[in-house]
Amino acid sequence: MSEMPADGDAAYPSAAEVPLTTGALARRLGVAPTTLRSWERRYGIGPAVRAEGRHRRWTPRDVALLEEMCRLTSSGVPPAEAAKAAADRRAESMPARSRKSRAPGALPLGDVRQECRGLARAAVRLDAPAVERQLADAVGQYGTVVAWQEVMVPTLHAVGRKWASAGDRYVEVEHLLSWHVSTALRRRTSLSGPQVDVSPVVSPVVLACVPGEQHTLPIEALNAALGELGLPTRMFGAAVPAEALTAAVRRLGPMAVVLWAQARSTASPALARHLADLHWGVKGARRKPSVVLAGPGWSGTSVRGALRPTTLADAVGIVSGTYAERH
Repeated sequence: MSEMPADGDAAYPSAAEVPLTTGALARRLGVAPTTLRSWERRYGIGPAVRAEGRHRRWTPRDVALLEEMCRLTSSGVPPAEAAKAAADRRAESMPARSRKSRAPGALPLGDVRQECRGLARAAVRLDAPAVERQLADAVGQYGTVVAWQEVMVPTLHAVGRKWASAGDRYVEVEHLLSWHVSTALRRRTSLSGPQVDVSPVVSPVVLACVPGEQHTLPIEALNAALGELGLPTRMFGAAVPAEALTAAVRRLGPMAVVLWAQARSTASPALARHLADLHWGVKGARRKPSVVLAGPGWSGTSVRGALRPTTLADAVGIVSGTYAERH
């Protein structure tokens, strides 16, 4: 225990100065504790100072930075940009020796650029074996979350910009790269460890694109990342009809349903509300799924009780946290 202050009551910090636990901070910000942990892991937005022991303690300065990040993301700023703004703000007020340039668990900036540049060049050459090898190496070395967010997505965006600026010259490059990204993610899923037992208490996660939505790579990445944790999933892929998805949810009784929407034109709040209202089980022990609305198509949409991850790391944290709470 720390020593008692020697100057009486005036030596004690005020309530506003007392460091907060992760749970208390999560309640204050209105987010899940797993979201705070995923932000710390992915972006380095964590406590500036660690107390002795295993528990995090968030100082008023940490709280102010996270409040700013929440404000920025709620106004539509991408989470990576919001996190950078918050980290820059903290770095300006910290001694130079204690500053960090990258988040824990992330690739050093030079490595990110090298990985993306090499992958993009292989794709432009249509060198499928090299693309396959580099993707497999990235996933194997860094894991699905980091490989997706720092290597796959930036390279896909770079190739997409090249295609957009050169007409149809590079459409074959984007198709080849997308195919091999999907292949790498599926192979990662098949190589994942044993899944936890599926029981009436611990059920699978259903992953599906909303009707009319063809973009599957992001939920394929989530499927692979959850597989790394041994969590059971059921992947339904692109453009799942509402009736078929409802029937699958009733049959499986999933712990969570992840609905991906790339565009606002495909997002269906009515479908999300319908799935959130489904119940099953015997009277007195009825259960319902958590609904996770993933993708930029849900921006500005509000569905009561639905969860809204902003990144792959955030989605993994939300789903795994829900498992931990119900197991």
